[in-house]
Amino acid sequence: MTTWDPEQVREACRAHGVQWEDNKPMALLTTYAVGGTARLAVTVRTSDDMQRLATALSACGDIPLVVLGRGSNTLFADAGFDGVVVIVGSSEESKSITCVGDVVSAAGAMLMPVLARRSVQAGRGGLEWCVGIPGTVGGAVRMNAGGHGAEMDDSLLSARVLSLRSGATHVVPKSALGLHFRGSALSAHHIVMSAEFSTSAQDVQKGTAELDNIVAWRREHQPGGRNAGSVFVNPAPGSGSAGALIDAAGLRGFTSGGAHVSEKHANFIQATETATASDIIAVMDHVQNVVREQTGTVLRSEVRLVGFSDNIAQQFADAQHDAPQFVAARQSLCSLLGEM
Repeated sequence: MTTWDPEQVREACRAHGVQWEDNKPMALLTTYAVGGTARLAVTVRTSDDMQRLATALSACGDIPLVVLGRGSNTLFADAGFDGVVVIVGSSEESKSITCVGDVVSAAGAMLMPVLARRSVQAGRGGLEWCVGIPGTVGGAVRMNAGGHGAEMDDSLLSARVLSLRSGATHVVPKSALGLHFRGSALSAHHIVMSAEFSTSAQDVQKGTAELDNIVAWRREHQPGGRNAGSVFVNPAPGSGSAGALIDAAGLRGFTSGGAHVSEKHANFIQATETATASDIIAVMDHVQNVVREQTGTVLRSEVRLVGFSDNIAQQFADAQHDAPQFVAARQSLCSLLGEM
């Protein structure tokens, strides 16, 4: 963990009119609803909020940061996070899209289902699949979210990215974002302020019917309640899906404390009202071990783990994120944003 001075951050925030909260509970800000507190938390809603925060934090050096949107793909440790959590909240900017020709633009804080519905209402097609993703546009760009045979890489044109390290903002073309399966070149200290997508003209009724079909499919095949969607990244092509491997291992319903593998979809881990983050990690650990013993395949986490030990982070880290081409992409993006 990086050594940092919380008081330095407080003073920088105070100097730039940025309000913060000390020891803010994170549980209710994630869909798992577990985990401890953040040492410092700042909520930003508008572009001006984000820029003022970036100006403040850029003077504080290398501090531990996490940018949090809907919290639908994040698990905070029970011990919390000894760093700064930047909470991207909603505003008027995140409630409407802009259409210019075939290009749809949306704020990073916009919820993905809202992006899907707004684009369909505007007679644009290609983003219907987004209705099944519970997170924000910014989070979806960061992890190259996908579902129903599509992912962000298919339609994303560019993203306006703000660096909390340098204070710089840049419109980054998709080619420079290093998108790959459930990952990108974006780091924990980057905020996706907005994004542009390529769409096509489409009849509103046709688009609405597609939205309804996707929502109905998800209700039938995926559990609701307290979860973070798919937990494990699908292994290499030809190795079977993560859910199929977990199912074949007979792990549906496996329980540890207040967490269990979903009976409805084996790649979902459900949390009860008594669950802790440690319970969820225990289920993940057991699933990973059993699948490895039975198949030789090591499942890695799709869920972002925050505040956990280096050992746990390494145990579940997806090795593809450290492939040479993606490391180079991160370095290039950092350079573009004036961080090097």
